[in-house]
Amino acid sequence: MEKPLVFVVDDEPGIALLCNRLLTRAGYKVETQTDPREAINYLKENKIDLLLVDIRMPEVDGFEVIQYAQRLQPDAAILIMTGHGTIETAIRALRQGVDGLILKPFSKGEELVDAVKLALADSRQKRDAARIQALRPLFSVTESLLSETRREPLLDLIVDAICVHLQCSHAACYQRKEDGSFSLLASRGKELHRPFGDLIAHVDESATSLLINASGPGDPALRKILFDLELGAVILAPILRPNLRMVLCAARNLNESPLREADLELFQILARQAAVALENSRLYAEQLESQKALLQAEKMAAAGRLSASIAHEVNNPLQAVQNCLHLAGREDFPQEKRAEYFDLARTELERLILTVRRMLDFYRPGATSQENVDLAEMLQYILNLMSKQLSESNIKVVVDFLDAIPNIKVVGSQIQQVFINLILNAVDAMPEGGILSITIRPLKDGIEIVFQDHGKGVPREKQENIFEPFYSTKDGGTGLGLTVSYNIVTAHGGTLELLPERGPGACFRIFLPIGGQQ
Repeated sequence: MEKPLVFVVDDEPGIALLCNRLLTRAGYKVETQTDPREAINYLKENKIDLLLVDIRMPEVDGFEVIQYAQRLQPDAAILIMTGHGTIETAIRALRQGVDGLILKPFSKGEELVDAVKLALADSRQKRDAARIQALRPLFSVTESLLSETRREPLLDLIVDAICVHLQCSHAACYQRKEDGSFSLLASRGKELHRPFGDLIAHVDESATSLLINASGPGDPALRKILFDLELGAVILAPILRPNLRMVLCAARNLNESPLREADLELFQILARQAAVALENSRLYAEQLESQKALLQAEKMAAAGRLSASIAHEVNNPLQAVQNCLHLAGREDFPQEKRAEYFDLARTELERLILTVRRMLDFYRPGATSQENVDLAEMLQYILNLMSKQLSESNIKVVVDFLDAIPNIKVVGSQIQQVFINLILNAVDAMPEGGILSITIRPLKDGIEIVFQDHGKGVPREKQENIFEPFYSTKDGGTGLGLTVSYNIVTAHGGTLELLPERGPGACFRIFLPIGGQQ
């Protein structure tokens, strides 16, 4: 551990020399100065741990030196020494926030060493208490950052948190690009560009946080950059992760107080929280993309199984249009009859256009806008679409609408996919044919749809796993149909469940709230 640096300021050379000898022997690094003006210049350029200063000095007294020290190096401990120990001096020292007072001449050297040790400990205790007080609000910050999964709003939350918790007028988040340059992602206050970019690059390459106060102490070249930008203090912290390379910045104006070591620690914690939140946002975005891909893959799988029915649904009106146009073109037919065939052709063509439009809505990826949907009409359309396949599989569908069914706000193509998946599952469950009963009824706050087949049902030992990805109870199944259906219904704020012991086969119940939820 590095030895603490004690800076002794006393206009009496003998006292300064004595303090140097006693404290060096006690294991401290010591610097001395007999000219208080030069002492102030030293404080601007060099970091100290404790200022040991005489109160009575010509031209500039010790309290003025203390004021400069507290402004330039607020984390330094302060110990005053005086040969005139009055109550007024002690009260003024306490008001000015010093960490100790010692009378001279010292009767014993141990008195000075103990006073320095006690002042350092008292200063450290004050800083620790201030640090704990500053860190408490970070718990709520962590919660708010992690709860936001959208990247742009999250970046705004991060720079807002920096401004609030570090009491800074300026904050920014920069991301490193592939060519090594940096782009500004979000900011508050002044937009900081070159020569500030040199500082950002330095922090990124060194992977080390940086604190600079224009008033010192520190590298004069770095401090000059702040003066050129009319900034009083700045902290920069890197975020270095496999998929994330950023630099966070916080800055204060020239007329604002310097930043302290406690501020640096707070900022580093904020940077780590921001890194976790940004990584969480990235993973969430990837999860959404995976879910979309899974949904589209299952759509295409269902489309393959429905291909014969789709061809039948499209071919029938096409054939009717062809026949009607042929008959309408017969000049030996009366004009009224030819007009009737033209009207029939137009009707079948509109039916075909509607069918194709609905199919496109179903297959189109990313269709997630909600709309008011008539579930009864949607179900009837699906059954018409699948009529050929149901007929060839010897499946009889019995639909029962219990009371009037109100419109419901959902993503139509997604709920349509759920219905198709459950109907196809029922067809697979009855290879020899059978009855599929579908019941729809309104409830107090939603709509219930029940699909009951007359197949073999789901074995009891497999019922808990049927909604898990890639888990299938049939040969050749993808194991995705029920998983995708479950996710769609859940995303709408509803439920999809298997009702045990409800008849000879499997019984699936869907509940969808009236208002929808996505």
